[in-house]
Amino acid sequence: MKNRRALLVAGLAASLAVATAAAQSYPNRPIRLVVPFPPGTASDFLGRTIGTALTDLYKFQVVVDNRPGAGGLVGTPIVLQATPDGHTIGLFGSPYLTAPMLQKKAPYDPFKDGAPLTQIAGIPNIVGVSNTVPAKTLQEFIAYAKARPGQLNYASVGVGSIAHFGGEIVARAANLQTVHVPYKILADGWSDLFSGRTHFFVFAAPAAVPMVKDGRVRAIAVTTPKRIPALPDVPTVAEAGLPAAEHVAWFGMFAPAGTPKGLVNKLAADLNLILREAQTKQRFLTQGADPIDYSSPEAFMKLLRSENARFAKLIKEAGLQLQ
Repeated sequence: MKNRRALLVAGLAASLAVATAAAQSYPNRPIRLVVPFPPGTASDFLGRTIGTALTDLYKFQVVVDNRPGAGGLVGTPIVLQATPDGHTIGLFGSPYLTAPMLQKKAPYDPFKDGAPLTQIAGIPNIVGVSNTVPAKTLQEFIAYAKARPGQLNYASVGVGSIAHFGGEIVARAANLQTVHVPYKILADGWSDLFSGRTHFFVFAAPAAVPMVKDGRVRAIAVTTPKRIPALPDVPTVAEAGLPAAEHVAWFGMFAPAGTPKGLVNKLAADLNLILREAQTKQRFLTQGADPIDYSSPEAFMKLLRSENARFAKLIKEAGLQLQ
């Protein structure tokens, strides 16, 4: 018995030593940061901000690799199936949870195949309309849409994306009949919004704010409890009379399951350090993102489990079809 116990203790000590050594020698080559959505999206903006900061910190190039498609299902497995040594990481939002929920056969299990590192931001969605839509306020838009049941459509960057669920949340809160139009490329979605072929959107602020400020689309509400510095004149959904549409999108960093605990903790600590830097905070805020000062892997996992339950309920209530 004593020998078995001694062997167990020795094994644990050896594992701890390996994990510690891995963390201390990390990184030893360039890092791949996978963003499972196209350029111009909130994920892309946040990924490039974090990638630049990590490059400065580690003195190794962090290469942002956009792998869009299928609401995140193309890019996400690249991270989850990678060697768990920290040299392939991912920046994911809620589609990390929702995309597999909408599949008859889920390609991955978000709680078994991934290692959450830290939440990096909470982001409001912007409820906006094409300039071809005459509504200037959220209530005017609701009246306009109710007079045209099933005729108005909204854009997203894929089934299960933040824009998809944002559109569903707003439509259900206002009891609207609308049509979801997923685009493979965000630029195509914007093009149809500019021309009026697509009528409204519920996009994450970093993607929508530049277009709103350029006057190419019109923002009519933000989905957060408070107005955002990037668009201070745009009311919240609660102020606009639709409190049930309030929601905040989260984004965070992930590694593959099996990444040594010491390395997970190192990455989380380094990311939290970056998020507390004034330059990072300012870049996030300018684009409408709210940087998270501190989030441990354990706190992030707690958020993921809560969000998983919320989205599962929404999918059931909305009767969304499995792909």
